[in-house]
Amino acid sequence: MKYVLVIPGDGVGPEVVTAALRVLKSVQELYDIDLKLITAHAGDEAARRFGEPLPRKTLELAKQVDAILKGPVGESAADVIVVLRRTLDLYANVRPARSFPGVACVRPTDLVIVRENVEGFYIGAEYRVGDTAIALKVITSGGARRVAKVAAEVAKKRSGRVTIVHKANVLRLTDGLFRDEARSILAASGITADEMYIDAAAMELVRNPGRFDVILTMNQYGDILSDLAAQVSGSLGLTPSANIGDSAAIFESVHGAAWDIAGEGVANPTATILSAAMMLEWLGYAEAAGSMWRAVEEVLSSGIVTPDLGGSATTIEFAEAVASRVRGNG
Repeated sequence: MKYVLVIPGDGVGPEVVTAALRVLKSVQELYDIDLKLITAHAGDEAARRFGEPLPRKTLELAKQVDAILKGPVGESAADVIVVLRRTLDLYANVRPARSFPGVACVRPTDLVIVRENVEGFYIGAEYRVGDTAIALKVITSGGARRVAKVAAEVAKKRSGRVTIVHKANVLRLTDGLFRDEARSILAASGITADEMYIDAAAMELVRNPGRFDVILTMNQYGDILSDLAAQVSGSLGLTPSANIGDSAAIFESVHGAAWDIAGEGVANPTATILSAAMMLEWLGYAEAAGSMWRAVEEVLSSGIVTPDLGGSATTIEFAEAVASRVRGNG
């Protein structure tokens, strides 16, 4: 049995998580997967109810389970996901960006961004000295090497090709260290690697996303590029993600809490459903995960889509269509 902590989150979070669990239930039954789901709270509503956005009970449970499925949270996001990443040492953020038949996109896209998740500027080491503000960018050899190993493993399941994105022509020590360590790990792993400066990569991602297969980059660059890739491929509402460490992982959609449509039952649950699929693969159920991806693609292709994509399906109607397709494919 695998133990999964479910954090519904804020806004549309509980709705899209409920939808994902509907699909997950069908997959569990079809593939005889034994998961124990435990619900805990984090986010704005948790802060109101318990006095802190990440209650101690939730944090302790997060340390004990095999995986976490998390909905979006509101203004307290940094107090939840950043703390969880650091506490659980989830050093790799994995973000697929894939366009789907029947869904409008800027360019056809099928790539994965692997982003270092706990270093760089996002350590929050900022200082004010008079009228000068200073932020420290911290890159370590160990941090660069371990995230490069994740990129190598992702690439082995795809084309075996990784593009290292950096700005080492200007940030020669920090970005240079990341680039050099990544080069070394990828070469030792038998991966074909090339490089691109971050500004050129952003331009090329819009112009020709087919140029990329796996992108490996640092925290801040990856944060920006992954949202850009999501929009180029179709929508943030379609984009799942994984925060991965050596023994723990969090899977979550990358869109916000969308308070403006919360409670209306029209939020797009695709990203959360696909995040649950990524979770199943992490837990060792690759075949079941693949069935979820195929079912989502088939439902989107059939024209059953939520209002954000121009359709009329409710959150639960979309989830039920995916669950039905999973059962049919099985």
